[in-house]
Amino acid sequence: MNYSQNRPQIPTGNPLANALVIVVGIVLIGLSLVLGVVAFIAIGSVVLVMASIVGIRVWWLQRRLRKAAGKGERKAQPRDASVEIIEGEYRIISRETDDR
Repeated sequence: MNYSQNRPQIPTGNPLANALVIVVGIVLIGLSLVLGVVAFIAIGSVVLVMASIVGIRVWWLQRRLRKAAGKGERKAQPRDASVEIIEGEYRIISRETDDR
C-alpha cells in the first residue's frame, strides 16, 4: 500500500508566509530553551538552598545531642604526680575456700 500526499510540508504557497512561519518557529524554540534553562536554574537553586538548610539543621541537632550526652560524663581531671594507677585485666584461676 502506497499512500501519497499532495500537500506541501509548509502549509502555504506564499514564500513570505513560509519565511515568517520558519522565523516564528525558530524564535519560539529559542524562547522555550531559554525559559527551560531559567527554570532549571531556579529549581536547582531552590533545591540547593533546601539541602543546605536540612544539612545545617541535621548538624545542629547532632551537635546538641553530643553536647547533651557529654553532660553526664565526668570530665578528665588532672592527675596527681604522687598517685600511680596501673590498669589491666585479671582472671580468677582458682578460688580456695576455708572449711574451718
